[in-house]
Amino acid sequence: MELKVTTLEGKEAGSVQLSDEIFGLEPRKDIIQRCVQWQLNKRQSGTHKTQGRADVWRTGKKMYKQKGTGGARHGSARVPQFRGGGRAFGPVVRSHATDLPKKVRALALKHALSAKAKDGGLIVIDNAQIKDAKTKSLVGHFSGLGLTNALIIDGAELHNGFAIAARNIPNIDVLPIQGINVYDILRRQKLVLTKAALDALEARFK
Repeated sequence: MELKVTTLEGKEAGSVQLSDEIFGLEPRKDIIQRCVQWQLNKRQSGTHKTQGRADVWRTGKKMYKQKGTGGARHGSARVPQFRGGGRAFGPVVRSHATDLPKKVRALALKHALSAKAKDGGLIVIDNAQIKDAKTKSLVGHFSGLGLTNALIIDGAELHNGFAIAARNIPNIDVLPIQGINVYDILRRQKLVLTKAALDALEARFK
């Protein structure tokens, strides 16, 4: 697959040949969904917790004698039946993370990239660098390229001025190639890759 390369100013900068093994697959929703669910499960904090009967500070003495009251037999006042008692089967601190094989994760990333390429949501630029770290000038470049909701992937190191200028723009994410992931690709309308990012992707999957 051949795709045109543009600059931030919207000028043509040649073309690039995309690998069919990465960008030419027929997207499978089931694999992509498994990876997205794995990511969302992993990012949950799992710090929710309620007080059980062992956590409630209350006397453990038997409330009243066993027989002769005409009422039910009760012991500790910490039990869930009483107001102020512990909660039964409440949430506890735990990890929500699930397992997903590395090969499935890699395949899901390929399918997500292929889905963007198939839908026309993939843009390749020569580099992600600007002279002055000004958000206003970067917004002008993005409007010329038609980018209002996009994920921009650069090489191993981000250009400091570009990252500073882009962080105040809503619906624009900038990540190094190490941070590319299925969820962020799908949550943005456009995927913008630099030449350095393309080279890193091809080296990663070969």
